[in-house]
Amino acid sequence: MQVGPYQLNNQLIVAPMAGVTDQAFRNLCLRYGAAMAVSEMLSSNPDVWDTDKSRIRMAHAGEEGIRSVQIAGACPELMANAARVNVKQGAQIIDINMGCPAKKVNKKLAGSALLQNPALVKLILQAVIAAVDVPVTLKIRTGWVPEHRNGVQIAQIAQDCGIAALAVHGRTRQCMYKGHAEYDTIKAIKKNVSIPVIANGDITTPEQAQFVLEHTGADALMIGRGAQGKPWIFREIQHYLATGKHLAAIEMDEKRQVMLEHLEKLYALYGEYKGIRFARKHVGWYLHQEPQRTFRSEFNRLETVAEQCSMLERYFDEFVPHK
Repeated sequence: MQVGPYQLNNQLIVAPMAGVTDQAFRNLCLRYGAAMAVSEMLSSNPDVWDTDKSRIRMAHAGEEGIRSVQIAGACPELMANAARVNVKQGAQIIDINMGCPAKKVNKKLAGSALLQNPALVKLILQAVIAAVDVPVTLKIRTGWVPEHRNGVQIAQIAQDCGIAALAVHGRTRQCMYKGHAEYDTIKAIKKNVSIPVIANGDITTPEQAQFVLEHTGADALMIGRGAQGKPWIFREIQHYLATGKHLAAIEMDEKRQVMLEHLEKLYALYGEYKGIRFARKHVGWYLHQEPQRTFRSEFNRLETVAEQCSMLERYFDEFVPHK
């Protein structure tokens, strides 16, 4: 799939997830086979840019892949300015968030709330595209409520405005993350536009990835929660799509190495206090299928980097069966 001048080497993209897809996680997914990773959502409001959270999200040095930065907001002028600022700081693609279902975002009429206002959608897209000389992409849901899925209409507006690629999560805002994603709307969108369409939602296995590609006719897949605690899912899916066969499960020694490296990157990115807290949720995802639940509760009470790393090493030494 091509996004502006950028040719992706496969059909797999890391979805933007606030509090998850920081640079540490993005780089890990890229090394495991993702063709591109989209950054965490950045507010278009400059009043919040001078915070630790925003400064970390706006820093692109050390990015291993194409630098795709997602921005969110409801004011065309602020969105255009945010796009310009991020391009100056190294963004190679600007992605616009019109899919986030979070209440704190929607109450500002941003994220998926914008799907209720196609006229404002058009103004925002036109303003951002005119503001920068890099490709602009868009992420949406299928609509605001199941009774009014207007994804096709929004997709046609996006194409007319010059959006380079469109990612679609197969749920409405009202659905949040409940139930199952539906792919018929994505299929209809693909039939009604010529720009690249990226399917998103509930892609957690190689078989599901193949089904979604075939059912929707999408040009690529965007994977979010399916990669939490499993960044190697991109390698597994790519192998399955290419061969029709399953890749052997990740070896425990490799999993250990990945987890320890991930924690090290989190500590470096956020500092000890915040890094420890980010590490807790990632370790919970990595080990959610493991039987040692007492380990996770004990791990979450640790307050130093040394304690976390030591306990994780002991986990693999004592609890994981070795050949």
